[in-house]
Amino acid sequence: MACVEQVNQELIHKANISIAHAKNALELIQAKMLARGASSFKHFQRRFLIMDDDRSKKLSFEEFKTGLKDIGVNVPDDKLMEAFRAFDKDGSNNIDMNEFVQTLSPKMNAARKDLVLQCFLLMDKTGDRVITVKDLIGSYNVSKHPKYLSGEWTETKVYKEFLKTFEAEGHEDGNVTCEDFMLYYASLSASIDNDAYFRLMMRNSWKHLDKDGKIF
Repeated sequence: MACVEQVNQELIHKANISIAHAKNALELIQAKMLARGASSFKHFQRRFLIMDDDRSKKLSFEEFKTGLKDIGVNVPDDKLMEAFRAFDKDGSNNIDMNEFVQTLSPKMNAARKDLVLQCFLLMDKTGDRVITVKDLIGSYNVSKHPKYLSGEWTETKVYKEFLKTFEAEGHEDGNVTCEDFMLYYASLSASIDNDAYFRLMMRNSWKHLDKDGKIF
């Protein structure tokens, strides 16, 4: 996964540049969140829960405003209201978790979405639209993992820790949904301008899926 780590560092670097050049409050919020790296989608969910003071599973404008100030987003209220309305897709004057995550998540073009989806479907050997330890057996090679080699982790433990990379915040139960998988790669995709390089990253990450040439 060395290629992924390199892309992750590029994502963080690009996000930090975007923080300094954000044109509006929404761009600033997105850049602040993406500066956490490829697992920033987990940070989106964690931040939502922190901002939700009354535990209503929705954010009022005041909760939104206070929560963003905590991460260094200090803009005039009128500009912040513009961003709030961009999150509030259904016009309810509140933001739910799905609106929060979907607004912050970078968008992938159709070719990239299709590539990521194909990888997910090939990994999902059981065909239940969820990747579990059972799906990884025989596909993900743990033999060179340092903690497996040292005896600190079992094969199953390596699988479980690997799956946590993609899992949603608060739902780290060994079940990676297609949405989890897509959100992770959408974050990585944000730092890659070239589709060919994105495909190369996916190929290097999932070499075992390249054996029959169906994807790459």
